[in-house]
Amino acid sequence: MSDDGPHPRWPLPDRLDLRDQLLAAYGTGRGYHDLRHLTEVLDRIAELDPDAGDELILAAWFHDAVYDGDRDDEERSAFLAEIELADTDADAAEVARLVRLTATHSPATDDLAGQALCDADLGILAASPERYAEYAEGVRADYAHIDDEGFREGRLAVLEDLLGREQLFHTEYARRVWEPRARQNIVAEIHALKVTADLS
Repeated sequence: MSDDGPHPRWPLPDRLDLRDQLLAAYGTGRGYHDLRHLTEVLDRIAELDPDAGDELILAAWFHDAVYDGDRDDEERSAFLAEIELADTDADAAEVARLVRLTATHSPATDDLAGQALCDADLGILAASPERYAEYAEGVRADYAHIDDEGFREGRLAVLEDLLGREQLFHTEYARRVWEPRARQNIVAEIHALKVTADLS
C-alpha cells in the first residue's frame, strides 16, 4: 500500500501501521460504514474546516473503527483510540471524546470540532439521490441480521426523529448548504419505506 492510502490526510507519519490497521477495519465487508464512508467523512471535514487539527482528523479515522451494529460501537471505537494513540503526540483523550459524540451527534454549541465531526458524519444525508440510495442500501446491509419488518420500523423511527429536529446540522455551512437536500432525501426514504410496508 502506498503511503498516501485512499486519502492523504493521515496526521501520524510515524504510525502508518496504525493507519493500515484502520484501513483494514473499514475494509472488512461492511455495508455503508466502509472505506468510502471514511473517505467521504474526511472530505467533508476538509470542506467544513480546511485547517482541521490532527485530533479532529484522527477522530474521523477512528469514529467507526469498530462497527458491527451494536449499541456500543462508538464507545469501543473511542476506547480503541485511547489505547492506540496513548504513545503518540496526539491528544488521545480528545480524539476519544470526539468519537463518542458520533453516538448522539449532539455536540455543545461551543464545540467546533465536535460540530464539524458530527456534521461530516451525517453529511451523507445531503448526498445526490443516487449516492443516497447507495447509502440506504448499505445501511440495510449493515443490519442484515434484522428481518425486513424490524428494520423498516427501526429505520423509520430514526428518519422521523431526524426529520423532527429543528436542525440536522450544527455548523452554519452545513445548515445552509446541506440541510435542504438532506431533508428532501429523508422525506423520500420515509415515503419509500412506507410504500414498501403497504405492499408487504
